[in-house]
Amino acid sequence: MIRPIFWGMNTVKKYILAALLGLTSLAGQAQTPPLVPVAASEIMLADLLYQKRIVAIFADSPEDPVFLRQMALLTVNPGNLQDRDVIVVFDTNPAQPSELRKKLRPKGFSLVIMDKDGKIALRKPRPWDTREISRTIDKFPSRRDEVLLESGL
Repeated sequence: MIRPIFWGMNTVKKYILAALLGLTSLAGQAQTPPLVPVAASEIMLADLLYQKRIVAIFADSPEDPVFLRQMALLTVNPGNLQDRDVIVVFDTNPAQPSELRKKLRPKGFSLVIMDKDGKIALRKPRPWDTREISRTIDKFPSRRDEVLLESGL
């Protein structure tokens, strides 16, 4: 008997894999590479300074239903975030705090948007979709400057 590849995987990996499989099937239609969430333990904040905007997602467990909903929402229109130089970072292990968790000190589920200069722009206690996140980023002065530079003004 052949088992589906999802069997034996934890729920976070299932959602990430499902998102990647769904996005790679759309890759022929859209020229945007998939948005892959990165574990907070794998990044250094100094490396992202002035390079990327961070959308950090925190939860106390990878099985938290609110966290799983947030991860699912990020799979819809990920190009909106990529156009805005966003990296999605998640941390679901408060027992071994990452550098990002130590800096932001979230309680339970938390969505935090940081600008390229490393400053916290917004904290939310509930999930947001890519449209809401993108619209918020578009209001940042740094994003407005980028749009002006791209348009040649």
